[in-house]
Amino acid sequence: MKIERKRKMSNVIESNLRQCEDPAIEGWALLVHRPAATSLLRRESDADERSNTPDLSSPQLNASHDHETVSLEPEMRTASIEDYARSESRQPLGGWAKRLLDLMVASTAFILFTPMLVLIPLLIKATTGGPVLFVHRRIGFDGRAFDCYKFRTMVPNAEEVLERYLSCNPQAAQEWAANQKLSCDPRILFFGKMLRKSSLDELPQLFNILRGDMSCVGPRPVVADELQRYGAASHEYLKTRPGLTGLWQINGRNTTEYSHRVLLDTQYVRTWSLRCDLSILMRTVPAMMKFDQTS
Repeated sequence: MKIERKRKMSNVIESNLRQCEDPAIEGWALLVHRPAATSLLRRESDADERSNTPDLSSPQLNASHDHETVSLEPEMRTASIEDYARSESRQPLGGWAKRLLDLMVASTAFILFTPMLVLIPLLIKATTGGPVLFVHRRIGFDGRAFDCYKFRTMVPNAEEVLERYLSCNPQAAQEWAANQKLSCDPRILFFGKMLRKSSLDELPQLFNILRGDMSCVGPRPVVADELQRYGAASHEYLKTRPGLTGLWQINGRNTTEYSHRVLLDTQYVRTWSLRCDLSILMRTVPAMMKFDQTS
């Protein structure tokens, strides 16, 4: 009935337009009034079609047969193009400004510490033998895994030694479960202790910074299992590249509990600024001299 009514209305309008006696007026009527009239009909038709079409963007659909409400599962809802664009364009904390600072600082540090980067591997080979570098998989920006480099400070079979030690020492096992650190670690070699006390074992991470895996300042890189300890704050950790130094290193380091470390990392991400990074970098050197705060 609605379609027949619209057709009759259209015929009436067209017949009225044909009744114009002045050819000039008839031309203007065809150019102006007819599109306006037909567009009015289209709008009404579109409105009727929309009224009879279910709203797919709504979380609920009405069933046409029994009028029961059918709820869509969250997994059935598709992401919008804007969501995909946002995920593709996501950048690490600080963007290009922080990355430029990383390249400048890491390049300068690499030049200054070149003698140490040559001497330390020779001493490791001479005193302990075995591989010079310890390579471990860590979690970086946006959950991407990368190989984190350190000078080797432990015995070659470090995992086996740790497992045996924790099984025989309940107190050490509790300490490890709480902080992922041991005040008396049987895996660490004598020369390795010297490297750890001076933090020189982390010099190879300059390569990680230059490569883009890490930043000069940020949360310390963690393994996949360790990230679970961040709980709800894990999404803050994943917003940035892990750092060679950070708030944890200049605020007690190994003398603080792991929960405090998580709070410091979260605070850093939420209040980040280039000024903050520069301040942490300047305070890192004095913090490295506090050997009682390193393992």
